[in-house]
Amino acid sequence: MTLTRFIVVLTGLCVILALVLWLVSALQQLYWQVSWTAPFLGPVVVLLTLALLGALLVAFFRYVRPLDWPQDWRSLWQVTQRSITGQTPPTPPEPNPTVSEVKTEAAGAALEAVRAQVDLIRDRVARQALLDRSREIESSLARGELLLVVFGTGSAGKTSLVNALLGRVAGTIGPTMGTTEEGETYRLALPEIDRAVLITDTPGILEAGVAGTQRDRQARRLAAEADLLIFVVEGDLQQSELEPLQQLLAIGKRSLLAFNKTDRYPEADRTAILAKLRERLAEQLPTADIVPIAARPAAVRLPNGETLTPDPEIMPLIRRIVAVLRAEGEELIADNMLLQAQRLSDRARQLIDAQRRRQAEAVVDRYQWLGAGAVAVTPIPVVDLLATAAVNAQMILELGKVYGCNLSGDRAQELALSLAKTMTGLGIVKGAMGILTTALQVNIATAIISRAIQAVTAAYLTRIAGRSFIEYFRHDQDWGDGGISEVVKKQFQLEQRDQFVKRFVQQAIAKVVQPIAQETAPQPKPPDRTSPNS
Repeated sequence: MTLTRFIVVLTGLCVILALVLWLVSALQQLYWQVSWTAPFLGPVVVLLTLALLGALLVAFFRYVRPLDWPQDWRSLWQVTQRSITGQTPPTPPEPNPTVSEVKTEAAGAALEAVRAQVDLIRDRVARQALLDRSREIESSLARGELLLVVFGTGSAGKTSLVNALLGRVAGTIGPTMGTTEEGETYRLALPEIDRAVLITDTPGILEAGVAGTQRDRQARRLAAEADLLIFVVEGDLQQSELEPLQQLLAIGKRSLLAFNKTDRYPEADRTAILAKLRERLAEQLPTADIVPIAARPAAVRLPNGETLTPDPEIMPLIRRIVAVLRAEGEELIADNMLLQAQRLSDRARQLIDAQRRRQAEAVVDRYQWLGAGAVAVTPIPVVDLLATAAVNAQMILELGKVYGCNLSGDRAQELALSLAKTMTGLGIVKGAMGILTTALQVNIATAIISRAIQAVTAAYLTRIAGRSFIEYFRHDQDWGDGGISEVVKKQFQLEQRDQFVKRFVQQAIAKVVQPIAQETAPQPKPPDRTSPNS
């Protein structure tokens, strides 16, 4: 209670007490005077006066809220004490944020991280696409609209369901697959839902042809962006339908399953199919989330020859949608926004990783031939990676820079020697020489075979080392659970495939073998300028 309010209350109580004291004698005098002239008016005047006084008292006590007096008096006493002692009032504790608020903040943080990642992407088109998508997600987060997406196979009745929910024909319906070619979004009015609700009709999935594949991809993208997904089927789930539904459920997409066209089944079959659906999805969806409907019942011919089109039977689905949105609406929006932000962040990381991989592979490609050239200039009796450790160390330094890791020269040399010893210990040096000896013997002259094998093998081993270090830097300078040996063995297995070896040998012949052959070929003797004919 503030000081001003306290003074008003105290003044009001004093006035009321004075009025009460005056009223006792005033009413008595008034009653006798009125009764003397008109006896029947005396009680009426007294009652009216009491009613007026009662109304004033009610108004006063509603203002001062007597039920809050204990708390108000305590508040006034605390304010008085603080004013005397000079203490500052304590800051009231902030309420704990709700789960949806925490998720919304996490989504905002993820979008900020995406914008930071975008600066690392060189492709202007990809960079702009990520920025545009981040703004769309941010805008949706600010609007707080609930998005329902109707998803399913071609002509399962998705558009019919949307039309029934809207109460009007909003899309084209037909018996053929592929009627809905693009996603269409409408505003949907639902009872007891305060937020704006949008509903999107998607193209059918699992359609044939190039156009069908494109529509399938678009439908799945729209489904992944839904706050609440309505998966429409017209019978028991086929395996091809079950897989996309399970994928969406696996990423946490809140879903309802609408068993449509139930009017086409006898009662026993309808009951059996519904039971089968609930049994197959028992671990993914509650029983209440699998709802039988008839969005566009078939016309019925009456005995008099007239045709009657029954009303859609979708009220169970509407009730379930409303129940889910009322109970989980805030959480659904927060979950979806966080999911979209994380997916966008994953996409940014994929683009950055692909960009870095291209740069790293260009570094490895350059250094593998530098290593080959070093060995070709100074042949050694036995191929030994230690002889090319300096080249590999410089390659490691450049790979580290590509992935944002600044290594010292000593650390790079240490890593190069460690990898060289690992490859030698695993027998990869001997295995690489055997593979390349067989491949080169049928392509080059015997005179230079030994020198060429050494140089090409050095290039091959440098390539394996480089690609192993790409994996090392991609995983934040971690060789993984299997250690360095497992990574090196995996890269050697990939690089010894016939198709790759053939392509590598062709490049090696052009970059290493032919220069060696030209260097070792006998040079023609200059003409004798002392002869008479010269």
